[in-house]
Amino acid sequence: MRAAFDQAWPAFALVAGLLLIGATAAREGLFAAAGSFVARAPGGAFALLAGLLLVEAVVTAVLNLDTAVVFMTPVLLHAARARGLREDPFLYGAVFTANSASLLLPGSNLTNLIVLAHEHHVAGTTFASRLAPAWCVSVALTIGFVALLRGEVHPEPYARPSFTPRVGTVATAVAAVLVLVLAQPALPVLALGLAVALLARTSPRAVNPPLLAGMLAIAVLLGSIAPGAVHLGRWATAWLAVGAAVVVNNLPAAMLLSSHPPAHPRALLLGLDLGPNLAVTGSLSALFWLQVARANGARPSIRRYSLYGVVLVPLTLCASLLVTRL
Repeated sequence: MRAAFDQAWPAFALVAGLLLIGATAAREGLFAAAGSFVARAPGGAFALLAGLLLVEAVVTAVLNLDTAVVFMTPVLLHAARARGLREDPFLYGAVFTANSASLLLPGSNLTNLIVLAHEHHVAGTTFASRLAPAWCVSVALTIGFVALLRGEVHPEPYARPSFTPRVGTVATAVAAVLVLVLAQPALPVLALGLAVALLARTSPRAVNPPLLAGMLAIAVLLGSIAPGAVHLGRWATAWLAVGAAVVVNNLPAAMLLSSHPPAHPRALLLGLDLGPNLAVTGSLSALFWLQVARANGARPSIRRYSLYGVVLVPLTLCASLLVTRL
């Protein structure tokens, strides 16, 4: 069990720090200002959708997919309503893009850090260079797919958000550098997040400690009772990861499938990161998305999520496998 804990805790420490930084930056208006800037750009509905989802892809890469979902979903919904556009592409695009864009950096997704625990001293730049083709393909395909979705129109008045850059905005940039440069950024980013939270008086509830602690406990338990390494080809490894993520969530699935060094770690990551677009049970980001979307007057459908995912997941996973050197 000690080995499983040592493998899991850095991932949860990193995401806790990133969530604290993200919550502080959101209070300063960073994400709303970025969305507002894109919304004012010339172009039609597709240009607006693509621009906002690219902003979310960057937020996901730098500050983790859970941060992106929590703080970008309201921005996307507001932009759609302000322009009188169909809501579904913006609503489902918010969660699908977060999962698809979580491939780029170790801190973009907890599963990346859990699987990478066996690969010591892998810097963020090295990781990014290996996964960048898959990231580009999966994000582009996700944006193209959600642009085809239909949905209701809920117009609302548009008000330009205020943005006052302070410690949270600066910490966002610093966290990006730490994740890129350091092979083990968990403790530095957590320390930065705690310092920012104290300075800005950000509530610890932004991290949702009970949920993170519960997921850590489950991950450690599964990691400690996991069977030996499964020797499969890269395609089978990726699809096994998809199934495991949907059944038990991708964080426990990462511990279960990487308790021993996997034969195809990047194929495993592709399945764990992209697979949750098949069902809301696949990742914490989808659960956060449901809560935030409902709180902002949207009506997300679990059934529709999976119907879209049946098309999107094979499309993005197969394309990503083809362009990634595994």
